[in-house]
Amino acid sequence: MIFQEKKNIIPKNFPEPQIDVAPSSAKQTAILGGGCFWCVEQIYDEIHGIESVISGYSGGSSDSANYEAVCSGNTDHIEVVKIKFDSNKITFGTILKLFFSVVHDPTQIERQGADIGLQYSSVIFCQNKEQFNVSKQYIELLNQAKIFSNQIATKIIDLKEFYEAENYHQKYAKRNPNQPYILGVSYPKLQKLINSFPELIKNL
Repeated sequence: MIFQEKKNIIPKNFPEPQIDVAPSSAKQTAILGGGCFWCVEQIYDEIHGIESVISGYSGGSSDSANYEAVCSGNTDHIEVVKIKFDSNKITFGTILKLFFSVVHDPTQIERQGADIGLQYSSVIFCQNKEQFNVSKQYIELLNQAKIFSNQIATKIIDLKEFYEAENYHQKYAKRNPNQPYILGVSYPKLQKLINSFPELIKNL
């Protein structure tokens, strides 16, 4: 199992955030880490209102913002995606709901399944106080509702810098649909998204 959910909880029935970031005319961004960025990117790339998803690294310094260094586990970087979205079509709160219900298991500490290391941590890199408050309150809500068997381990961190990953990582799942990792790990999450939230998918 990917998640440790209570049996009566399914993604589409996850509670909505009680507060949210206000919509704006300017495009907003969210930066999230939930394991391998190939999988996270594939999920958000399918969502209506999301204009771009870029895989990258956050948490460390510029000199170690490369895949070889990050995979060593000896940097402070976490694999993340930078999501640019139209907040009049999808809100930061809805993006978080998908993050916790579909994208990954937020109770795992410095790992996702067989991917082990700080670089696979569950994290929300916040760019302002609004994002921080929405994230904090939503995690508290999910914990209080005991959605998962264990407490959520997701870190909420102020964003310092985002470094775009190498070109071959961008749209990796879409370009490599038959790659074993994509078939075994990413594709089931995509199916879970489509089955649970068909109204949010761009092309359905």
